[in-house]
Amino acid sequence: MLKYVDTKNAPAAIGPYSQGIICNGLAFFSGAIPLSPETGEVVGTTIEEQTEQVMKNIKALLESQNAEFTDVIKTTCFLADMGDFAAFNEIYAKYFTGKPARSCVAVKALPKGVLCEVETIAAVKE
Repeated sequence: MLKYVDTKNAPAAIGPYSQGIICNGLAFFSGAIPLSPETGEVVGTTIEEQTEQVMKNIKALLESQNAEFTDVIKTTCFLADMGDFAAFNEIYAKYFTGKPARSCVAVKALPKGVLCEVETIAAVKE
């Protein structure tokens, strides 16, 4: 049985998808972008500011399932500019101390013109 994630502490989905789905002890969270949960507006203009907001949003998603960053198994990171890789990694490393498996790619564009997006898969208790 699938359980849908729905927390007001993270931005609502901006399309026909959910914040995440829990299945068999795994949480598959949709990509988090640097939106304010309260306003839905982009937070920050630099890669550092936007990455910090993404991490806040991921934290809210994890906490909604009584999980932490160390419960994350895999991330997929999308950057609008691979030139931001080092700055992104510096902030990413502060949060993902458990060093989950990861892919990181540059893409042509991201929703709302943001600079980064991170999707996560985490182990959770159902």
